Formats: sequence, C-alpha cells, structure tokens
Amino acid sequence: MRTVTVDGVRLAHRVSGPEGAPPVVPVHGRGENATTWDRIAAELAADRRVYAVDLRGHGLSDRPGGYGFDAFRDELGGFLKALGLICATVVAHSMGAGAACLLAAREPGLIGGLVLEEPPVFLPLDPPRPPAVRPAGALGFDREIVPATDTQLNDPEPSWCEGLSAITADTLVVAGGPAGHVPQDQLSRLAGSVPGARLLTIAAGHLVHTERPEEFLAALRESGV
Repeated sequence: MRTVTVDGVRLAHRVSGPEGAPPVVPVHGRGENATTWDRIAAELAADRRVYAVDLRGHGLSDRPGGYGFDAFRDELGGFLKALGLICATVVAHSMGAGAACLLAAREPGLIGGLVLEEPPVFLPLDPPRPPAVRPAGALGFDREIVPATDTQLNDPEPSWCEGLSAITADTLVVAGGPAGHVPQDQLSRLAGSVPGARLLTIAAGHLVHTERPEEFLAALRESGV
C-alpha cells in the first residue's frame, strides 16, 4: 500500500507486478475500494504493473468532501499524472467507470486503453433515484458520496453524454446483462457513441469482475490488457 497526494488529497493505492511492465489502473465503484480488484490484480500482475487506487472518500484515502463524478474525474487524471502513468490502461467499474469515461473524453491523450464495466450512461433518470437510506453499521466510505452522485445521475450535465465521441482510447464496454444495474440498451448506445468501442455482455449482473472473474479476465486479455 502506498500513498500519493493529488490536489491536497491523500490517495491510497496498491501496487503490484514487475517494474517497467505496461501499467494498468483499476478503479472501483461507489462504496468499494481497491480491494475489490484483488483477484483481477493478482492475475494481471504476472505481466503488468497494477496500480489499484482508493478514490477520495473511499477505503484508506482522505475524506475531504467535494464529491461527484467531475471531482472523481479530475482526481483520477491527477493520479495518473502524479505517477507518470500516461497512456495507461484504465479498467473501471460503475462510478469509477463514469469518472474514467469523463476523463477519457476530456483528455483524450491521457488514457491508452479503457475498459468500462457497467458504467453510468449519464442520461437523466426517469423516475429519478429517491433519497437513499443509510445502511446500519460502520461504512468503509464517506456516506456523503451517495447523495452527491445520485443528484448527478438524476440530472447529469448534458455535455457528459455528448462528449463521448471525443474518446480516442481503445474502449471495451462490459455489460452485466439483464441483472445489471444499467439498462442494457443504454450501454449499447454508449458503446456506439465511442469511436471504435466494443460491447461485451457477461451475464453476471452489476459486479461482473467479482461474480465472473475468469470471464472478465479473459475479456481483458483478449483486449490486450
């Protein structure tokens, strides 16, 4: 476990794999942390240098407030630049995939390869998400992340969806099938909006990388990760 400071926020991250190997950056979803990638990272680390990050408010990273997909986007970009991971492959899930998608559209030359597992599509939700009820017990993340990101999912910036055509990274969109959290037709639309993107369905629900790790790994390897 290591740390790096990005815009005053200390970000914890796990590093594995041989030095000098092609870099891969797994990015977790909302309420998760870098440990969600342990199985995938262990396999990739055979011939890749893996940097699994805890985004702000999650895991062992700082909890400074200021949450939102745009904040996570900027933070991920700062993380890549701080560690010299220009043109790395980013493998991201759910909320993290939303941030990675926005970053790839805003800074097309920063990310070399992009895997988006069950990403949000940033179309207004109808009906909107109601206020979430806090679960009992201690949480491994800052609860303020939930209302902040739900507000953006209900009424996203129009430019977030419109900017998909600016993405130049080699992109794979992984859908979880009918049990996924994101309408599958919307994921198909997202993949069709990113130049050259491919859509792969692994019918595992929202948590493809944990429910079907072997199939997910095979998809990564087939994509050159």
